[in-house]
Amino acid sequence: MTVSVDGHLPPEVQALPLDISVYAQPENSIGYLLRMGFRGFSTMLERKTSTHGVSSGQWRFLRQLWIEDGPTQRELSVRVGMREPTTVVAVNSLVKSGLAVREPSVEDRRKVHIRLTPLGRSLQATLLPMVADVNDRATKGLTKAEVATLLRLLRHINGNMSQELEQIGGDAVP
Repeated sequence: MTVSVDGHLPPEVQALPLDISVYAQPENSIGYLLRMGFRGFSTMLERKTSTHGVSSGQWRFLRQLWIEDGPTQRELSVRVGMREPTTVVAVNSLVKSGLAVREPSVEDRRKVHIRLTPLGRSLQATLLPMVADVNDRATKGLTKAEVATLLRLLRHINGNMSQELEQIGGDAVP
């Protein structure tokens, strides 16, 4: 890690060990860098997908429905890594846009399955190249081996965070 600590930090922060005080600078925080990267991905992706009426919020759910069509709303929440109220809003938006429908479960009347419409399914071939382009732009200047390492490291971090969250009773990272 490149270590940078601003000399303008309060004395009590400067007195902390370097491996702690380094996080006073956002550019040294993995969480901050991931968040900023996510914001960039989301913004760039939405600029592309919005030309087809798909927001970045809808994109996450569409992608999961392309992988497995017909999960319950709760299952979809878990797979996308969103809280259920957020999923309700996203599914309402998908339904309103004609990309998905709610289908009552035949096994359990309390459950509702989310299924793609033909329009929602057809967008996969159009939107996936856009996602590939955003990823290519984000990783410009990296070799294929570096991208593979980056993916491996991010999966490792997500696995660590999932385990930690499960131990404290929080939502796991998908």
